[in-house]
Amino acid sequence: MVVRLVIGLTLTAVAFALAGRRVLTLYRLGASGQPVEPDRTRDVGTRLAAVVTEVFGQRKLLKWSGAGAAHFAVFWGFVILGATIVEGYGALFDRDFHIPLIGTMAWLGATEDVFIVAVLVGLVAFAAIRVRQSPERAGRRSRFFGSHTGAAWLVLFMIFNVMWTLLLCRGAQINTGHFPFEHGAFASQAVADLIEPAGRDANDVLEDVGLLGTLGVVLTFLVLVVHSKHLHIFLAPFNVALSRRPRGLGALLPVYSGGKPMDWEDPGEDDKIGRGTIEDFTWKGLLDFATCTECGRCQSQCPAWNTDKPLSPKLLIMTLRDHALAKAPYLLAASDEARAALPEADRAEAERPLVGGQDVNGVIDPDVLWSCVTCGACVEQCPVDIEHVDHIVDMRRYQVMMESAFPKEAGSMMRNLERKGDPWGRGKKARLEWAVGLPFEVKVLDGEVPDDIEYLYWVGCAGSLDDNAKKTSRAVAELLHEAQVGFAVLGREEGCTGDAARRMGNEMLFQELARQNVETLNAAFGERETKKIVVTCAHCFNALGNEYPQMGGHYEVVHHTELLAKLVEEGRLVPANEVDAAVTYHDPCYLGRHNRVFSPPRAILGSVPGVRLTEMPRNKERSFCCGAGGSRMWMEETIGTRINETRTDEALSTKPDLVTAACPYCIVMLTDGVATRKQEGKADESVRVTDVSEVLLRSIRRRADMADPAPAAEPEPASAEAAAAEPAPAETGSD
Repeated sequence: MVVRLVIGLTLTAVAFALAGRRVLTLYRLGASGQPVEPDRTRDVGTRLAAVVTEVFGQRKLLKWSGAGAAHFAVFWGFVILGATIVEGYGALFDRDFHIPLIGTMAWLGATEDVFIVAVLVGLVAFAAIRVRQSPERAGRRSRFFGSHTGAAWLVLFMIFNVMWTLLLCRGAQINTGHFPFEHGAFASQAVADLIEPAGRDANDVLEDVGLLGTLGVVLTFLVLVVHSKHLHIFLAPFNVALSRRPRGLGALLPVYSGGKPMDWEDPGEDDKIGRGTIEDFTWKGLLDFATCTECGRCQSQCPAWNTDKPLSPKLLIMTLRDHALAKAPYLLAASDEARAALPEADRAEAERPLVGGQDVNGVIDPDVLWSCVTCGACVEQCPVDIEHVDHIVDMRRYQVMMESAFPKEAGSMMRNLERKGDPWGRGKKARLEWAVGLPFEVKVLDGEVPDDIEYLYWVGCAGSLDDNAKKTSRAVAELLHEAQVGFAVLGREEGCTGDAARRMGNEMLFQELARQNVETLNAAFGERETKKIVVTCAHCFNALGNEYPQMGGHYEVVHHTELLAKLVEEGRLVPANEVDAAVTYHDPCYLGRHNRVFSPPRAILGSVPGVRLTEMPRNKERSFCCGAGGSRMWMEETIGTRINETRTDEALSTKPDLVTAACPYCIVMLTDGVATRKQEGKADESVRVTDVSEVLLRSIRRRADMADPAPAAEPEPASAEAAAAEPAPAETGSD
């Protein structure tokens, strides 16, 4: 009895010393990060609810049913079997120890045994999943590609050792008469029956071996956890609780420097924009890196990785974590002299630039950084709420604003935004071309929004200037007119929302464009209590609704599919004519995943007689990006296969007549993809790409004299504003 007490306490002291030293280092490293924006600790109730549902409820993990169920069993096994650790330490001092009050109740013994068995079953499932999806078998398509698979197998082996030593101890306790439960522990009883023939003396020894073995393995596991990716066992609740709420999607965070919002009108000399070194990340960013489970769910969903580009969200986070740990001796050194005394390898790692360039050995390759489409699939899938997109954009911000380093194609787009106010460089005179030839006047605001106008129609750069998107703008205008919804447009006063500039990393340009638009919109709405804006572009929808409040622009922003679905539901638009078509629908990332608008587009299509909707394999939250987000619309895709063609292939696999979407960027990319497949003879010539509003317009049309949804421009303009712009040729940028 004394021997096992001494051994048990000695093992505990050694393990806690080793683990404590590591935890202290990790804490000091995390504390060296920059301050976090203040709202991370607000809404305590919401954050606690997130911990309950995501950590204890395993909500995200259970979306992957097989692996999720296995993880649920192992996670809750360790939670419930914490009682056996208490019983084990008590047994070091008293062989007849039991937890006060409940320690001899049969239900507790039975519950412990149920979870021992559940954990063992979960381990078998994990092993099968890892063998079936191993990088050796699946290559890059394995979500475990690049993960520390050896450490993962070691952890599974350690968990198995905890379970069998625990069963051995409990079985021996039954035979020696020191088991606290008389009934219910069915698995322990089975082991007891198996080892009972060995006799009392042997069972006494087996009890000691099982007890010390269990505690020893658990303590070894503790040391292993704090030195490995399984640190997420302890960090996940904190990372989930401190993550952005309701989710880390939608708006990008404003720029903070030294924990304070950046003053763009009077920046300080020491202000740094974005992240240029690992210590520029906030402590929450460092917590993100340390919490990564290496599960690869983000990697498996990433459109860049799935089209053979170098970006893997998982490997990016792992690389940043490994670099932070490698640089820790330098960051935590007490003085310059202590840093100078570090080994050359440590100093060389500390001096590496965060993002490399040509002939520069950076931590992150530029192609990794610029491959991101900011679609948010990684953030959506991450079971521990890592904010990959925020970190990528922050590194882009540093590259663009501090280093002037970015893909050259993006330079043309940004110059057009600076000079002409739109990515195409067409200028203000082209803003109303989309409305020419409509059979009614489109009201252009001149002053404040009048009382008979319910919605300000934000047409957007694409809706005004792109030929395909103009069709959508016209269709929406006709539908609003048909439903007798009062609306007006800003015309020449409308400017680019700056979404592309912000996701490129040019935060200053975004600030300039956004502030101009906020001033225009606030002046237009005046003292109105309700400031309603309807938009057709998912990117404008996200910027106006989620990011403009950062600039003082607070509006009620609705997507055109939301408004049209409401008008159909209210009977103000009645789909009457049959549209005999097989249809599939593509969820735009910035409408669906970022803003949770999934039902309205489907409700519209479902209301149209004759439409047969077939979903693509990846839809709604798991929709595959079209490839246009994150400013990739304006950059050539020279690495791997084209994202838009991969998504087009998914759409064509449903055998559609119409491929529909609800964002002009998506329609551009899918149109290009379908055209490519037609040229290759892989798509029927009759397949068309269109916005859901055009499908609805086809069905509700009643007047024989109404024009086609996208007629050629008529000689007569739709309004006085358009008339003034019509005679002059469209401006073009110097680029």
